[in-house]
Amino acid sequence: MAIIAPWIPSPINALNLKRADGPLKVNIFSKHLQFLNVRDAGQIAAELGFDGLDLTVRPKGHILPENVKSDLPAAIRDIQHSGSTCEMITTAITDVNNANDLEIIKVAANHGVRFYRSNWFKYHKEKPMQDSIRIYRQKIRELGEANKKYDIIGCYQNHAGTSIGSSYWEIKQLLETVDPIYFGTQYDIRHAMAEGGLSWSNGVKLLKDHIKTIVLKDFKWEKVKGHWEMVNVPIGEGMVDFNTYFTLLKSYGLKPPVSLHLEYPLGGAEKGRYEINVDQKIVFDAMKKDLAAVRQLWKEA
Repeated sequence: MAIIAPWIPSPINALNLKRADGPLKVNIFSKHLQFLNVRDAGQIAAELGFDGLDLTVRPKGHILPENVKSDLPAAIRDIQHSGSTCEMITTAITDVNNANDLEIIKVAANHGVRFYRSNWFKYHKEKPMQDSIRIYRQKIRELGEANKKYDIIGCYQNHAGTSIGSSYWEIKQLLETVDPIYFGTQYDIRHAMAEGGLSWSNGVKLLKDHIKTIVLKDFKWEKVKGHWEMVNVPIGEGMVDFNTYFTLLKSYGLKPPVSLHLEYPLGGAEKGRYEINVDQKIVFDAMKKDLAAVRQLWKEA
């Protein structure tokens, strides 16, 4: 069992998804603050009213995987000193046999991170689709074993497209053999609605016992240059039925930690650019606005 600082609770003991009262715990995705160093990102998160940072620990992130042993502990200290917290990280973790992947799990767990999001898996072109799912199911089971050893929870995000996990049934199959305490899903309602159409609520019902964290963002379908595309918009301005979604979560007794994403145009901040071409205040105002919308929508549901 990894040693965790006494003032930071074990993720397993601290995890309580059976209470839906009170406000959501909302973290800002640090991808959208990569034009700042980690300490400044933590400070802005605290000033804007977020509960913490969902820190990018991946290629082109705030922390590069190959530097995790030295840089992640320092980053977490900087975030804490800035008045914020870091209980979630977003990674490209794929396989316990990858040295960097296992190191991220160990270091993150030792410094109080409760959840990490893994990488997405792609179907093997030369194999039947079900064979690919079986291969990755084994990888997730092994990740779950490492998570149990170091006391941290992994999450696989559902994501629109052709990778594994666009369908909630794919997620369900991936998680069939892993210990459900130590590996689940990061449920993304924007991608669920884009893929699920009118059936998205079935996905919440199917995966409710596996939901560890959630992503919040909004979108709408729009014709762009003659083609229908998903266009990202601020929270509450698109097609995501947050009232029904939040009501469902509450009915299942779920109040998972949130990673708030802003994928609509913000001068490059939406893409995780290290340099942006708009005033930083525009980004901060958008974050504050979306956070307020999330809190109000959750309260009303």
